[in-house]
Amino acid sequence: MNQNSVIPPQPFFFPRASSSVIGTTVIRTPQFRFIILFHRFSSSSSYSLTTPAKTTAKNQQKTSHQQKQPRRFASSHPSSDSDSPRVLIWRQSHRQMESLAQLEAMCERLYNSQDSSERAMAENTLRCFSVNAEYIPQCQYILDNALTPYALMLASSSLLKQVTEHSLPLQLRLDIRNYLINYLATRGPELQHFVIQSLIQLLCRLTKFGWLHDDKFRDVVTESMSFLTQATPQHYAIGLKILNQLVTEMNQPIPGLAPTQHRRASYSFRDHALLQIFQISLSSLQQLKNDASSRLQELSLSLSLGCLCFDFVGASIDESSEEFGTVQIPSSWKSLLEDPSTLQLFFDYYAISPLPLSKEALECLVRLASVRRSLFTNDASRVKFLAHLMMGTKEILQSGQGLAQHENYHEFCRLLGRFRVNYQLSELVNVDVYRDWIHLVAEFTLKSLQSWQWTSSSVYHLLGLWSRMVSSVPYLKADAPSLLDEFVPKITEGFIASRFDSVQSQDDPLENPLDNVELLQDQLDCFPSLCRFQYEACSVYIIKMMEPMLQKYNEIAQLQAYDNTELSIIEAKLAWIIHIIAAIMKIRQCVGSSAESQEVIDAELSARVLQLINVTDSGLHSQRYAEVGKQRLDRAVLTFFQNFRKSYVGDHAINSSKLYGRLSELLGLQDHLILLNVIVSKIATNLKFYTESEEVIGHTLKLFLELASGYMIGKQLLKLDSVKFLVSNHTREHFPFLEDHRCSRNRTTFYYTLGWLIFVEDSPIKFNSAMEPLAKVFLALESTPDAVFRSAPAKYSLIGLMRDLRGIVMATNSRRTYGQLFEWLYPAHLPLLLRGISHWADSPEVTTPLLKFMAEFVLNKAQRLTFDSSSVNGILLFREVSKLLVAYGSRIMSCPNVADIYSFKYKGIWICLTILTRALVGNYCNFGVFELYGDSALADALDIALKMILSIPLADVLAFRKLTRAYFAFVDVLFKSHMTFILNSDSSAFMHFVGSLESGLRDLDTTISSQCASAVDELATYYFNNITMREAPPSQAAVNLAQRIAECPTLFLEILKTLFQIVLFEDYGSQWSLSRPMLSLILLSEQIFTDLQAHLLASQPVEQHQRLALCFDKLMADITRTLEPKNRDRFTQNLNVFKNEFRTK
Repeated sequence: MNQNSVIPPQPFFFPRASSSVIGTTVIRTPQFRFIILFHRFSSSSSYSLTTPAKTTAKNQQKTSHQQKQPRRFASSHPSSDSDSPRVLIWRQSHRQMESLAQLEAMCERLYNSQDSSERAMAENTLRCFSVNAEYIPQCQYILDNALTPYALMLASSSLLKQVTEHSLPLQLRLDIRNYLINYLATRGPELQHFVIQSLIQLLCRLTKFGWLHDDKFRDVVTESMSFLTQATPQHYAIGLKILNQLVTEMNQPIPGLAPTQHRRASYSFRDHALLQIFQISLSSLQQLKNDASSRLQELSLSLSLGCLCFDFVGASIDESSEEFGTVQIPSSWKSLLEDPSTLQLFFDYYAISPLPLSKEALECLVRLASVRRSLFTNDASRVKFLAHLMMGTKEILQSGQGLAQHENYHEFCRLLGRFRVNYQLSELVNVDVYRDWIHLVAEFTLKSLQSWQWTSSSVYHLLGLWSRMVSSVPYLKADAPSLLDEFVPKITEGFIASRFDSVQSQDDPLENPLDNVELLQDQLDCFPSLCRFQYEACSVYIIKMMEPMLQKYNEIAQLQAYDNTELSIIEAKLAWIIHIIAAIMKIRQCVGSSAESQEVIDAELSARVLQLINVTDSGLHSQRYAEVGKQRLDRAVLTFFQNFRKSYVGDHAINSSKLYGRLSELLGLQDHLILLNVIVSKIATNLKFYTESEEVIGHTLKLFLELASGYMIGKQLLKLDSVKFLVSNHTREHFPFLEDHRCSRNRTTFYYTLGWLIFVEDSPIKFNSAMEPLAKVFLALESTPDAVFRSAPAKYSLIGLMRDLRGIVMATNSRRTYGQLFEWLYPAHLPLLLRGISHWADSPEVTTPLLKFMAEFVLNKAQRLTFDSSSVNGILLFREVSKLLVAYGSRIMSCPNVADIYSFKYKGIWICLTILTRALVGNYCNFGVFELYGDSALADALDIALKMILSIPLADVLAFRKLTRAYFAFVDVLFKSHMTFILNSDSSAFMHFVGSLESGLRDLDTTISSQCASAVDELATYYFNNITMREAPPSQAAVNLAQRIAECPTLFLEILKTLFQIVLFEDYGSQWSLSRPMLSLILLSEQIFTDLQAHLLASQPVEQHQRLALCFDKLMADITRTLEPKNRDRFTQNLNVFKNEFRTK
């Protein structure tokens, strides 16, 4: 390497150890005494570069001082009665080496020790390097002098954390950056890989943070190219690594950088540097094509892939997903992508490279195949690009090179699948090689289907391609044949055959795709269009495959016993066929045939499934509900009913005469009402006999709910005898799953569905009749003595009753239906809830469903809780709520904490807060009545809620998301409607609330932050109206607020700082909600706004102060000292302008 091309590393904090005198400081830990070298600055806060002349002067002063204060050392060291400066420097150098050796030993223990306590001790001792900015100089000393890679790693990672988490001066960051470039040039080739990578990450992090602040940071691309011009492969590799990490760093959000700043830096990098980097990667690939060093080739390919995967438009694509849309490459890349050599380079690398390089080459091709249509100059250049892609994939298909490796195979399937994203069938057929290409793709697809063992995760990309081409056939106007008629039927048959083969050879029953019905249907989404392309031929094949199994399954039902393994295989094959038919029923499209002819074929396939239903619950099969194979088959049947209902049951039935005509001929099912009875009978059978399969019960109830929640179908269901039986006999004797604790969660769905059916008709008699089974449970529990009430039977009976009632309440969506239920419950049965809480407060298994029922019962959705003006029901309901909350809160807080504190305590508390919040905002109770008439219900409820809140540390409130949402929703309501309660509470409670609001403002959940902003606005508005604008506080609550602010005068200022930081430096979705409290706080006093302005200006460069001061003037332009809506709206507009101008460089 030419040593003259790169300047040796220069110190960015202080001169190298050889040119200055180094002092020592001692860090003591309980188990370790450790000496760390540091340079003594005249000011500990100064990081300015010390010139050699100044350093010499300081050294001379230091030496002079030491000569006046002679020290004696052990006899092993040179000594004299009066030590010379040379001796002093020798002694200090000796101490330096000893201290550095200790640090290196500790770093090795930190990274290599097998003893966790030893690692923890080392981490605790060395943490100061990464958290304390005063230790930044020591990191350079370590980089300059340490010999072990672990010490270098400590210094690099510590600097990375310092740069990310601390706002370092701009000049210091530039000095660090320059030092790193030179350090990598001189010492990089001899360093360990992980040290190099850490240093490069630090360099790129500095570059990103400074990209918008100084153009010198942008020179990193040019400086990286200097590494590529050096003679050694090591320097070449370092240059490529820098560019790789730079692209990654610029593309990914960083915790220490606001999202808005990240996007600005990312877009600027995209516009000014990314194309140059991509060109560098292509040039490197071209130069290295014949190079034996695969490592350099891998780095170059990785760099190309990183450029192509860049988030060009800020879409924030989920990297865990393989799916992505069109690649929005900038127009400036046009000539590069239209150049045939660019595409051919990656095809060449696939051909000449082993894994993993061949896979990365294919990934680059996948991205190139997805570039936006508008990028190309004209249609001719786009067709040329497409032809090149098709020719390259055709050659790979012909040779089969690399496709035996699964990674290459999967990526190649993705490449073929991308043809469906950007290209129409009409474009494909006009390419010269289309006939050969489509033939090879069809062969490849069929071979993939036959090799189902290792292609299951890849074949769906191929099916997606064929599905897209089939869907485009009606729009194909070209004379060139598509040849799809020849290949699509073979592919559909191959897919079905492959599913049967997979059943026959299933090795791991725990990973059966039939167990995840939702995922299975997603995977089958592409298949129906292939089947309906030549539907008649496809249906004939399906029926041909299905009928022998139907006959065999029917014969087995007549037997007393049969081989369980063989029967499970038959059931699995039938399940696959039914899932395929269900997927076909999901869509009704006409490709190649009329709608009426397709309905007839739908009837033919549906008839086979309905024939199977008559067999599944008879004979030997009726004894196999506990078998997994039987459960999979029944879930397939339920999926079929779900999809069939959407197309042919209900409002759609009138347009399906051909289907029902054919079903009448085959099975005697003349209309959809008879078919509806078949579906409900299957639902009732499943609910009756499946007592242990929560999956089947849940799937059955989902179908039942879909049927019942439709208005027209709901009325039709009530005409069926099976539904009438369900509504009147919903007991555990008829449906044993209600007694199984594993299915207890499904009880709510079951009664939610029944509730829909119960409330369809406005008949109090029928309502009371339907509620009779629940009334019996109420009476049994109410008559249970206290001594027995804590028994297991009473416990599970109460749990089930609460889940059942919650389902019924969920189904009440009108004043009429809610009123019926309220009169049925109150006052006869609600006291049981209070009794249950009193006896079972320490059992979350009981309290959770009970409290969730009450949370649903007090929710005023669709204005269902609307009582007559002369009714006291709203007040009576809140009094019951108050009793329940006081009973639960007083008992749960007296219980000792357990390991799982969330389930035991916090969960019940957040449900209580939800109950009280919903009751307070329900608008069905005038809360002023309670104080007027001396009723303590409201005060008791608020007091117990406050006590429960204060019993939970704020850190825990913020840690558990459901608790967080419930807490801030409750706080928002308190500040809006019950400000007096907050202000009359003690000082610690008030500070807890206000302190939590500041934390909530920073929450990523927009709903929570908006609630906190609203609460802050309510508080500031109250202060403005009652204290700022008045000579004296008009009430005791206002006096209390004035006293609280006097005790903590910076309270409002700190909140205002937080609000401005969010608006200016973060990407917040609802600026309007933040602008309200900002104006309220600014108007409280001029001093607050002045202090805020000084704080924000101090955080910005001095040269920007004048411009930013003008921004603040514009912010308050035309703003008056009022909180009227017009003034607030004007401030919101000014704030938007202020934000944009403040962010401008």
